[in-house]
Amino acid sequence: MSENPIGKKLPFQERLKSNTPILYDGGFGSQLFSRGIELANSALANELHPTAVVDIHSDYINAGVDAIGTNTFVASPLHLEMAGQDTSDARRLVRSAVQHAKAAVEQSDRDIYIAGSVGPSPGAIEADSGDTTFGIPNADAREAHKLVIHTLAEAGVDFLCLETMFSAKEAAMAVEVARQTGLPIAVNLTYKWTKERRSGNIVYRTDWGNSPADLLDILTHGEFSDGDSLLDAVSILGVNCGAESRRDEHTGMPYAITGTEQLQAAMTDREVQDKRMMAYPNAGMPKLDENHQTVYTQTPEQMASHVPALLEAGAYLVGGCCGTTPIHIKAFREAISSYLST
Repeated sequence: MSENPIGKKLPFQERLKSNTPILYDGGFGSQLFSRGIELANSALANELHPTAVVDIHSDYINAGVDAIGTNTFVASPLHLEMAGQDTSDARRLVRSAVQHAKAAVEQSDRDIYIAGSVGPSPGAIEADSGDTTFGIPNADAREAHKLVIHTLAEAGVDFLCLETMFSAKEAAMAVEVARQTGLPIAVNLTYKWTKERRSGNIVYRTDWGNSPADLLDILTHGEFSDGDSLLDAVSILGVNCGAESRRDEHTGMPYAITGTEQLQAAMTDREVQDKRMMAYPNAGMPKLDENHQTVYTQTPEQMASHVPALLEAGAYLVGGCCGTTPIHIKAFREAISSYLST
């Protein structure tokens, strides 16, 4: 275990050597919605509602997290263009997002790590669709990631969190950009339930058909890095989000556990070592209540009851995605503390 004898925050890569799991934060966009803030692009809140952004970070810090993610999931020029916004605002929005995260940490007087959130492109990329008629040109996707990732690094995040990736190829492109910063990199794909016709095996795959094993292969083969394996540049591999609409047993925490198990199996099969695993699922399936408001089906208590199994599956960074709240994360903290004390 890595220790910190003088009480200062360890570099994040050193913190990963500790045996103590890291608690990550929960949903951000859904927390904006709960405050009545509905925007064409949630990154706009960094300038339009800065107090709310800091408050959301602070709520998660008060819930007991070890790390928070910046409000930059859809801050890229591609997302801003899709929302009818000025793409030149991207760099400024990313910088302000990091400033808000830092402000919340400073107010807490706690050693909290800041992850730079990097979301997927808003649609298929050329590498998956086969052309630029239906797909975003690879060069455009890469440039968008370059702007967000390098701005996050320059603004002072502790690590980069590539998340909700539907395409392992896009994830590889983003890793190629991210490794230039020298920061630790987490790569999280979002999967769905699939069943192999011949074997009958249940295999988690993204919307573009990528399994955890496919991600490892694509990172290793170096298609987007001049043949260099990108796997060595990645410190954390994981699963997040999860959008099943018909299978409760593959949604929320059960999804995170199965996804982590399948990722662990793929890593073992390919003899991939020295990687931490991350898991932060949605709070179950979103539904509309009688007031036509979106609610999620898994309560803090229900999700927290699965935390020990998630840790046993190998997850090291644990948190929540859409629909999870500071109350969920506080319950996760209590579950982790209880698990470690047994």
